[in-house]
Amino acid sequence: MTVVLDLVNAPRHPEKAHRPDSASPPKPDWIRVKAPVSKGYADTQAIVRANKLHTVCEEAGCPNIGECWEKKHATFMIMGDTCTRACAFCNVKTGLPGALDAHEPEHVGEATAKLGLAHIVVTSVDRDDLADGGAQHFAQTIAAIRQRCPSTTIEVLTPDFLRKQGAVEAVVAAKPDVFNHNLETVPSLYRTVRPGARYFHSLRLLQRVKELDAAMFTKSGIMVGLGETRNEVLQVMDDLRSADVDFLTIGQYLQPTRKHAAVARFVPPDEFKALETIAYTKGFLMVSASPLTRSSHHAGEDFARLKAARQAR
Repeated sequence: MTVVLDLVNAPRHPEKAHRPDSASPPKPDWIRVKAPVSKGYADTQAIVRANKLHTVCEEAGCPNIGECWEKKHATFMIMGDTCTRACAFCNVKTGLPGALDAHEPEHVGEATAKLGLAHIVVTSVDRDDLADGGAQHFAQTIAAIRQRCPSTTIEVLTPDFLRKQGAVEAVVAAKPDVFNHNLETVPSLYRTVRPGARYFHSLRLLQRVKELDAAMFTKSGIMVGLGETRNEVLQVMDDLRSADVDFLTIGQYLQPTRKHAAVARFVPPDEFKALETIAYTKGFLMVSASPLTRSSHHAGEDFARLKAARQAR
């Protein structure tokens, strides 16, 4: 018997293909952004394509891509464009990934140099198929950027490395300037929103980074508008502070397709401002909370403010 796999016309999210559509309320005015049409956007896109790289900006459908790429800011997504998880909020393709590209680290380093980045964010898909979850690939990418761009500061946004012993240690040993891992949502929603992950494992990962290198900045983010309560968000803040996390981001969840989790509500800007104020009182060095806040949005400017906040204490 011959089995033919149609990889060209395969659905982007095969695990969601037969789910009923989930309707979300219409977007309010404060959540709308302009379509990307600038020359800077085109130049950034050309550099990404020339180096055969993936960006989370494109793969996750980030609403800020026009603004960021106009400034030649891009978040590189390493280890392919296919994730082994199937989170209900995420637009990154799901399936069985291909082999790692051994030349990808040097391509990221080259693209960083061509873009003239003072601060670079590197993220990845989840690679549960790899023995170390891709930790060594992260380390090699950090080293390649350091070699090409010694003055560029590096921020990594990692997967949770669930059941990958020694993975966190390998990434921390490569000395990124910021170690980011997003909790994404409150614990009560993990089963439906982030079923492949474990809330307290992610929290422990962030705590472990500080145990390994107390001087390394740590960062985490959550989305709101998925059905969480205010008290649950405040508890996440407390949990992150117990892990000594420095930087918190809070942004509005936006539904990528009708097969993804529905938006329960659009949180107004004044509520984000209130959450930001509360987070600062809980001891975070840096907080970014707004409807369009994303982990990598304004990352370079925020890193400068983060360093200044630590020095001021």
